[in-house]
Amino acid sequence: MLTTLGIVIGIAAVIAMIAVGEGAKIKLAQSFNNMGTNLLILRSGASHFGGVHGGFGSQPTITLEDLEAIRGLSKVRRASPRPEQPMQLVSESANWRSDVGGVIPDFFDIRIWAVAEGRNISASDVENTTKVLVLGQTTASNLFGPGVDPIGEQVRIANIPFTVIGLLAHRGQSPGGYDLDDNAYVPFTTYVTKLQGGLRNLVNGSSYISATSADDATAAEQQITELLRERHRIAPGMDDDFQIRNMVEAAEAEAEGARTMATLLAALAAVSLLIAGIGIMNIMLVSVTERTREIGLRMAVGARPRQILVHFLAEALGLSLIGGIGGTALGVLGSGWIARLLGWPLYLRLDGIVVSVAMSAAVGLVFGVYPAMRAAALDPIEALRFES
Repeated sequence: MLTTLGIVIGIAAVIAMIAVGEGAKIKLAQSFNNMGTNLLILRSGASHFGGVHGGFGSQPTITLEDLEAIRGLSKVRRASPRPEQPMQLVSESANWRSDVGGVIPDFFDIRIWAVAEGRNISASDVENTTKVLVLGQTTASNLFGPGVDPIGEQVRIANIPFTVIGLLAHRGQSPGGYDLDDNAYVPFTTYVTKLQGGLRNLVNGSSYISATSADDATAAEQQITELLRERHRIAPGMDDDFQIRNMVEAAEAEAEGARTMATLLAALAAVSLLIAGIGIMNIMLVSVTERTREIGLRMAVGARPRQILVHFLAEALGLSLIGGIGGTALGVLGSGWIARLLGWPLYLRLDGIVVSVAMSAAVGLVFGVYPAMRAAALDPIEALRFES
């Protein structure tokens, strides 16, 4: 049991490594889907007043003409303004404070965000400044109750009636813990004329931009930076009056963290299997020494060296397989615990489990060869004379 313990730990680490790695891939894919397609977030500059410096987005500097110019860049697929502010939404029976944003249809394409019920904001809604809105599921649930169909209901924002035309699909939480379903969206023109007031040509908030591909995200960021510096007449050496966040890089950083964890688990598994192999070799050498007379007796009655070799290899293989099976059970349980701890999906691959058990068998064979060869090479007469 003590000999197989190293195998148990090593195989458990291998299975946990595979499960964590696959879970990280799924989590990364979910993060990409929640953020949007090859997403870049453009924010206005920081304000400076009386020695007080505001953060990015506090000083509107991005115009609608800037966004139109950005859409013409070769590495940009779509761009949408998304000014947003927390506002009180009031239904007939309840009220709820949520983030209200003004968008165009491209925003939902960038975010890969479908509607679960009703319809989405259309180009005609933006063109005609209609007073309609789509709700995230958290906001809809708090305004109308869980499971209630909100389509066609009236919601007042800043004492202005809006008609609910759509309920957005569930998105869950962002990596930072923000509820992605706690929001409401109205046509951009409606937001600017009815809710924002003033600054009609300026985007008071963030803009969402989709690069042509994940590989082109960095190139798109560079193109946008050069374009805006030129349009805003920013001299060389001066700071930008805007900020671009490359969410593709953020997602890749998260993936790199997951890969680092998997690498550490792989190192733990390798060390554990090495120690376990040495332990098996040690116990088998002790076994050969203690059973020298037995080996001599078997040889005296006709056992060939090859049969002795196979016998001791089988014992080493048995020890390692017992450890592999125990390690598999521990690895499955440990993977579930790690998944719950990190909030990641659990994904156990059958081929990974098979490979892990095969690895345990390989360790037994590799480290059992020398003791088996030593047993097979004993001289039967000397073995029979051996006194333990």
